[in-house]
Amino acid sequence: MSTALKIDFVSDVSCPWCVVGLRALNQALADLGDEVKAEIHFQPFELNPKMPAEGQDLNEHIFEKYGSTPEQSKQNREMIRQRGAELGFTFSQGDRRIYNTFDAHRLLHWAELEGKQQALKEALFAAYFTDHADPSDHQVLANVAGQVGLDRQRAESVLASGEYSAEVREIEQLWVSRGVSSVPTIVFNDRYAVSGGQPVEAFADAIRQIISESVEVQ
Repeated sequence: MSTALKIDFVSDVSCPWCVVGLRALNQALADLGDEVKAEIHFQPFELNPKMPAEGQDLNEHIFEKYGSTPEQSKQNREMIRQRGAELGFTFSQGDRRIYNTFDAHRLLHWAELEGKQQALKEALFAAYFTDHADPSDHQVLANVAGQVGLDRQRAESVLASGEYSAEVREIEQLWVSRGVSSVPTIVFNDRYAVSGGQPVEAFADAIRQIISESVEVQ
């Protein structure tokens, strides 16, 4: 019999380690098979909530925010690229800009109501990191929504209207109030948290431990 597992995946569309973490988590869940019945909810977190519409050069942004030199940034991106490749995801080479992701989070909020949140999340990761698309551009967002089977016209309406803005802001503040300050942060059953782009085995071990403790409590 499968053990029910609620997973809150707090992340940002422009976070490469969130891609690695999600891919590893998905693989861990696949490896566990019938041991667990997982329900994943993607929760909003903006790494750069004040990022202007035109975005910013990634190297410039990383230097301003973290003090990393272009060479250090390049080395870090190469490590992430390799981790992604191991998990079947392509991080494209070349220059990239960082953009505001608030509208992407609004669209993801709507997609959960439509039962397609994970499909949209993964497609947005691919659009940004593989195709170098702008995740703040409404046409890009609407196109990606349509690609995963969401109503494109409804997506355009959501984006144009500012719908779900208040809900996303409220959820963002909730997770900050719970102590989330970096992403990805993955919270299991509202009790256990794992941070970062952990390896598949780390997620599998954590889930097995949670399952074991759940059985003991019962």
